[in-house]
Amino acid sequence: MRTIVICSGGLDSVSLAHKVAAEHELAGLLSFDYGQRHVKEVEYAAACARRLGVPHKVVDIRQIGAALSGSALTDDVAVPDGHYAEETMKITIVPNRNAIMLTIAFGMAAAEKAEAVATAVHGGDHFIYPDCRPGFVNAFQAMQDAALAGYAYITLYTPYLNGSKADIVTDGARHGTLFAETWSCYKGGDRQCGRCGTCVERREAFHLAGVDDPTEYADPDYWLTVVAKGGA
Repeated sequence: MRTIVICSGGLDSVSLAHKVAAEHELAGLLSFDYGQRHVKEVEYAAACARRLGVPHKVVDIRQIGAALSGSALTDDVAVPDGHYAEETMKITIVPNRNAIMLTIAFGMAAAEKAEAVATAVHGGDHFIYPDCRPGFVNAFQAMQDAALAGYAYITLYTPYLNGSKADIVTDGARHGTLFAETWSCYKGGDRQCGRCGTCVERREAFHLAGVDDPTEYADPDYWLTVVAKGGA
């Protein structure tokens, strides 16, 4: 299955790229600049593409991102500390982000004669992000079947949809993912902060998977405080 992977440069999508390269035909990686404060993640996607020997394309949708106001990822709004299982993390929603990115990716896949688009949505995202849930995935596939009817059939490949981030770490380790060469932190500093939702979830996932975490965090022990308070 010739597959384009939407790759942000984060742990999940880089692990997915390695999985596709090992199990299918990796046609290339696709990243988006939507004005996210952690846009440095795209550099990690580029590095992944170089390691895997595939093309890497970056689509600039910053003007679209600017119109999707109110998110801590794109506006002058503080990224909260804590765990994804907390209501406060809803401030990190960029409305319709995945739907927009996937629509572009499907159009590119059809033009390039690819057979699938892969995205690393997973079970840990379901609570916060509506466009990471099974209902959205099924509806999007149906919409694209209609949109491309008679021209192309592209499969939306989401192997992690019902799994946890710990499952992704396990799978990534199996496929030789260089976890140190991934970027998760939403704050976009010099080091991954260790305190935002995605850092806490990342640190916890390595712990649950029993895999050493090579990440250098500004606050490496904060996640223990969050879990002790019942954030997980």
